Amino acid sequence: MKLDITPRAANLQYAIRDIVVAAMQYEKRTGEKPLYLNIGDPIKYDWKTPQYMVDAICKAAQDGWNGYSPSDGEEQLRTAAAEKEKRVNGIDVDPNRMIVTAGVSEAIQFLCGALVEKGSELLVPGPSYPPYISYVKFFGGIPVAYRTIEEDDWNPDTDDMRKKITDKTVGILVINPNNPTGSVYNEKTLKEIVAIAGEHGLPLISDEIYDQLTYDEPQTPMVSIAGDVPVIGFNGVSKVYLAPGWRVGYAYFNDTNGELDPLYDAMIRQARIRICVNATAQIAAATALAGDGSHLKETMSRLRLRRDLIHKRLNEIDSISTRLPEAAFYIMPKIELRDRWKDDYEFVLEVLAETGVVFVPGRGFGEEYGAGHFRSVFLPPPEMIEEAMNRLDGFMAKR
Repeated sequence: MKLDITPRAANLQYAIRDIVVAAMQYEKRTGEKPLYLNIGDPIKYDWKTPQYMVDAICKAAQDGWNGYSPSDGEEQLRTAAAEKEKRVNGIDVDPNRMIVTAGVSEAIQFLCGALVEKGSELLVPGPSYPPYISYVKFFGGIPVAYRTIEEDDWNPDTDDMRKKITDKTVGILVINPNNPTGSVYNEKTLKEIVAIAGEHGLPLISDEIYDQLTYDEPQTPMVSIAGDVPVIGFNGVSKVYLAPGWRVGYAYFNDTNGELDPLYDAMIRQARIRICVNATAQIAAATALAGDGSHLKETMSRLRLRRDLIHKRLNEIDSISTRLPEAAFYIMPKIELRDRWKDDYEFVLEVLAETGVVFVPGRGFGEEYGAGHFRSVFLPPPEMIEEAMNRLDGFMAKR
């Protein structure tokens, strides 16, 4: 049989899950279960989806929400999402200009399918969440990374951003709060980004999936400062509401004169092809978004303890240093590779092979600005974090 696999599919990469292949090989070889610190899924550890949400998804199924839904999403979910954005973030978004997606990942796919063609350039933060890089490449485009400054808590370098805009640039992506760095961008920097986008007539794509998971300073919603610069916003229930497996996200379109209407049309056409997002989960997600967020106080208290623990332990280990994350549940340490490892990928594989601890190589978040780093989650219980850090410390002590 002849199979001609397209390079765009054969060359796809997703570092966060690709490393699991090596972890499975470790388990097969040693008979020991690895310590997974690679994936941002709270449910894999000791976190639970709030009970009112579990009750809501059961009730939705019992009430008969088991058929297809509209391709743009159930009206009550879109309304709940718009009301949540107003209540939590203080911004007005139109529920009739919103598309419910299978997590933010599908929104990324739709966006790139609509904006990116061969030779197109999308500005992405460096380092960046990998699907943005992968989908831009999949559709024939070039992800152009602008520098974020590690010494300035990973805030964007707006001078570098400005230099990298060309006549092929189709948009500017901002991930705030940020994955993988845990940074919360300051308002001054965000206003500079808005000014750059306005000057060049470019839309802003604002990924705000971690909007309520900040430790000290709240994030600034892009729409609140964008003025007449068009913004496509992404959000959902995966992280804040501890329901990543529900796969419910949403994209909203904010402009002043309908500039984004062609983009909305191009994205909803793709949504129709895949029919719809799980209807039962949509109804339950509407209940989640309408909730009072009372679970967040305990969530942030537990996360803060784990963040402080892993930050302290990492900075005590030889040849490793890291900034204190300001949001979410990721940390992006820097490694002094010297002549011991060729790159961060080799470092992560060797740590896994010798200790069973699973991290994500930094180059998976961008080869230029992710290089020489690795990403860890701090979702696990403190005792698991301690064990992982003890193993990493022992590994580094031998080098």
